[in-house]
Amino acid sequence: MDIDDILASVDRTADTSTPESTALDHQLLTRFWVAERAVPELLPWPTSLMERMMERVRRQIESIEDLAASSTDPITHHQTSAATTNLTLSILQSDLSRTQYLIRSLLRQRLSKLTAHSMHYLLLISRPTQPQSQQSQTDSSRPEDSIPEPPSTDDTDDISPLSKEEVTFLHAHQTLLAGHYGASFLNSFPPQLRRLDDNAGGTSMVQGPDGKEVVFVRCLVEEVRVVVPPGDGVEVEVEGTVLRMGEVWAVRWEGVRGAWGRGEVEVL
Repeated sequence: MDIDDILASVDRTADTSTPESTALDHQLLTRFWVAERAVPELLPWPTSLMERMMERVRRQIESIEDLAASSTDPITHHQTSAATTNLTLSILQSDLSRTQYLIRSLLRQRLSKLTAHSMHYLLLISRPTQPQSQQSQTDSSRPEDSIPEPPSTDDTDDISPLSKEEVTFLHAHQTLLAGHYGASFLNSFPPQLRRLDDNAGGTSMVQGPDGKEVVFVRCLVEEVRVVVPPGDGVEVEVEGTVLRMGEVWAVRWEGVRGAWGRGEVEVL
C-alpha cells in the first residue's frame, strides 16, 4: 500500500479524532518531515494530511486553554486534584510541542528550498507561454518582467508540489528579489541582459535542485529497481540496481524519486 492509499483510507474514516487515526497521521507527518529534510527538491505538499494536523493542533490548544482555565476556577477545581490537572496539562502541552516542532521544522525546510530555487519553482508551476521574440526580449526593461504569473490556486494539481500559501509567498518573494536586483545592478545592464530566466547561448540562468544528490532509502516492497535517467553518457532511461525488501541503500535521489512517490521506498 503506497502513501496515497494510506491517506485515502484516513480520508474515508468518519471520525479522524480516534487514537488510531491520530497516531497514523503523526507517523505520516514524521515520515514526510524526514523525507523533506533528506531530499534536494520540494516534495508534493500533503494537503489533506496537513489540514487534519492543523485542525488537531487547534483543538488541542483549545483543550489546554479550557483545562488551564478550569484549574483556576474555585467552583470546579475541587473536583479534581491539582496534581492530576497539572499532569494532564503537562502531557497535552508536551504532545502539542512535539507536533508543532515537526510542522515548524518542515515549513522552514520547505522555505529554505523555495528561496534557494525560487525562479525554478515559479517556472515549474507556471503555465507554458508563447516564446518571446528577440525584439520583445530586447524591449524588456525591468527584471520583474521576466517573472511569470503563478497559476490559479483553485486547482491544486496546477501548483504541485507547492501549497497555495507557498505559491503566494514564492511570487511575492521573487518579485521583491527582482526589484532589488534591478535597483542594485541589473538596471545598468543592456535591456536584453536583465531577464532572470535568460537562456541565451543554451545556458540557463535558472538553477534547480540537484537530483544527483545521494539519499538513504529503505525498500518497503519485494523489489525496486533504481532508475538511471538520461545523462552522464546514458542516452535513454535504463534500470539499474535492484533493491530488496528491508535493504537500506545510498542512491541518487533521481533514481528512486518515482519509487518514493509510489510508496515503494522510505527515505531515511
